[in-house]
Amino acid sequence: MSIEKGTLTISSAGRSPWYNTDGSNTESYLIGIAGGSASGKTSVAERILKNLNVPWVVIISMDSFYNILSPEDSKLAHANNFDFDVPAAFDFETLFDCLTKLKQGKSVEIPIYNFNTHSRENRTKTVYGANVIIFEGIFALYDKRIMELMDLKIFVDTDADIRLARRLKRDIAERGRELEGILQQYTRFVKPSYDDFVQPTVKNADVIIPRGLENAVAIDLITKHVQKQLQDLPLKHRWSLAKMDYGNVLPPNVTVLKETNQIKGIHTIIRDVNTPRDDFIFYSERLSTLIIETGLSHLPFQDETAITPVGHEYKGKAFKGTICGVSILRAGSTMETGLMRVLQDVKIGKLLIQTDPRSGEPQLHYCKLPANVNKYNILLMDATVGTGAASLMAIRVLRDHDVPEENIIFLTFLAASAGLHVLANAFPKVKIVTSMVDPVLSPETLWIEPGIGNFGED
Repeated sequence: MSIEKGTLTISSAGRSPWYNTDGSNTESYLIGIAGGSASGKTSVAERILKNLNVPWVVIISMDSFYNILSPEDSKLAHANNFDFDVPAAFDFETLFDCLTKLKQGKSVEIPIYNFNTHSRENRTKTVYGANVIIFEGIFALYDKRIMELMDLKIFVDTDADIRLARRLKRDIAERGRELEGILQQYTRFVKPSYDDFVQPTVKNADVIIPRGLENAVAIDLITKHVQKQLQDLPLKHRWSLAKMDYGNVLPPNVTVLKETNQIKGIHTIIRDVNTPRDDFIFYSERLSTLIIETGLSHLPFQDETAITPVGHEYKGKAFKGTICGVSILRAGSTMETGLMRVLQDVKIGKLLIQTDPRSGEPQLHYCKLPANVNKYNILLMDATVGTGAASLMAIRVLRDHDVPEENIIFLTFLAASAGLHVLANAFPKVKIVTSMVDPVLSPETLWIEPGIGNFGED
């Protein structure tokens, strides 16, 4: 569980696949919860989250999306003379963009609003990969575009006296405000705004919850309804690719290193169960260097002229972009040494993807990528590709972080034909480089045959 002002995220186990076999997304389930200030929206959202017992749920608060104030408005806000309870106080464009991306399973940066300074902080909260999104705020059911994204719309209807008492307690304890200023703001702005803007949105709700958190029966009924709908969503995908016959023809975006005596010799050494550990590491790193050098040849080089030390022109090539590596843990990290031999000081991100032994599905457990990763050319590394399930998830993660498909080069020691076809069908613009393709993917074990063993354990 992680908690940040404005967001709350619950996760258990790993993030299961949120896409189809062609790499397209399956949408997240979005719940909107509206109601007056201090009506108990956040408490209701947290209770629904707890009752759902579903992994990867995130709560997004509308309070994170207040507009950036001008210097004049900021002075009014500190004097309790600025109206924060009208639609114009919120940045609906940023809010809509964030919810749209979240619903598509993409990565977003949620603003963090400081109520003491009435301004956004310089840092943001990264949210990515939610099965269920709960969005709560006074105007959650106000904007038509945002409501069209929602699968369920809720209005929390709480008595005005209770809302005022809660607001007094919250603003004094959490926001350091004076009693007189709170009452003045409530009378001048909060109550009129509720009557004019918030309360009329009740007609947009699918469900109305009187008394908020106290209405446990209503919340339980809503939870059961959501659970039923989630069961009908394709949040998970089972892999049965080993039984598919793709023939001997490889996809056009796959490059296999030329089968020289050197390549066959290295493979003979690293596949031999009796090879000493030091030899295995040395030749694996040698092979990874060859694969990475081949992968770099797929970068978009430009013509460039250099002047040699003797004054002559040499018409060559130059790469003008930026490169980073991303390892699919654990086995993908075995290629990092080779990468750093070829590209000194290169940035490297990490994705931990492991298969659930019960379902056979890949799960995303950890994601750490360089800032502005969408501006890099990515060398994505994994030791082997069998079904392609983990690799497909890794590429989907990069795509959800807005990395262009054509900027991804996937590198692997060994692959099965089935996995290569899965990746190529889902992401035809991704360049794939492998040192060798083995003929068999066992339907029983999903191991490549003759294979190379569990590379990450060696």
